[in-house]
Amino acid sequence: MNAFATLPSSVDDPLPVLCVGAGSMGRAWLAAVQADPLVRLAGVVDIDQDAARTAVADLGMDVPIGADAVAVAAATGARAIVNVTVPAAHLPVTMAALRAGLPVLGEKPAASTLAEAVRLATVAEQTGQLFMVSQSRRWNPRVFALRAMVEGLGAVGSVTTEFFRAPRFGGFRDQMRQPLLVDMAIHSFDTARFLLAAEPVSVTCQSWNPSWSWYRGDANASAVFEMSDGARYTYVGSWCAAGAETSWNGTWRISGEKGSAHWDGDHDPELASDHPPLDRPASPYSGIAGALQVFVEALRTGVAPMGEIHENLMSLAMVEAAVESADTGVAVTLADVFTRARELPPTSTAASG
Repeated sequence: MNAFATLPSSVDDPLPVLCVGAGSMGRAWLAAVQADPLVRLAGVVDIDQDAARTAVADLGMDVPIGADAVAVAAATGARAIVNVTVPAAHLPVTMAALRAGLPVLGEKPAASTLAEAVRLATVAEQTGQLFMVSQSRRWNPRVFALRAMVEGLGAVGSVTTEFFRAPRFGGFRDQMRQPLLVDMAIHSFDTARFLLAAEPVSVTCQSWNPSWSWYRGDANASAVFEMSDGARYTYVGSWCAAGAETSWNGTWRISGEKGSAHWDGDHDPELASDHPPLDRPASPYSGIAGALQVFVEALRTGVAPMGEIHENLMSLAMVEAAVESADTGVAVTLADVFTRARELPPTSTAASG
């Protein structure tokens, strides 16, 4: 990627940021911003300004509220934004911020479609601003420990994720055409890329909706990715699976030539091998608070972080390829998905709800 503009920050001079979006995830990010001494909340932006005021008041804070991120940034002196809007708003909010000279830390997905995300990557290049996507599970210290185990297994034959939960969100997720694949599976897909240090080549996917599902779209899916190192990554999941639920991180098994590794998603991973894990530093970060720390550090040092938009595109491409395979019933190559994304109008909603 091209170099991006840097911004200083310190405990004595914290980076002023706007939080755009005051829903449930917006509140979580507001708490993360409030707890980080290297940032200062300059304001909150939401089209529902009453919701923004309530969220700020519930945290015992008093900051400006507005409906336009660029305008509020100009009025408050904010230097960066955290974009926690609904996926459909990711493109316009992030694009306006980048063009106004504001680096962006955005919730996943980068945009509603790969075509839109590719466009945002181009705008980030043109403006010289950092756009980082918060794939917060990458910063889980147990994922780092699992990766060290995987690196010690030699050649990997298969990686499997099982994800079974039954959340009742209400709102936009209940109306999405592919709620599990589009809104949740990207976490696991992105983690698989990180664990294997490999990229997907093709995918075969099926999705379906059980008769008892409260989602309009398919709440179940099974996908098999061929990876660039020859391994196969298998994802099996459901968002309407009551009873014996897995962790929100899913359960993981990695099988290699020198043994296997297993992670229940909540506790320390386990290694079944005569070969010890490689000696790798533990992650000093965790969750969305860790993603915020990494974003601020990247702005201070100019070193591109994991989740930088160009690096993140492949995780969104995995989602789009899986949805396409589920729709068509045939294997889909990631190269073809990228080719079409660069040709499609950026407002296409092929992979959105």
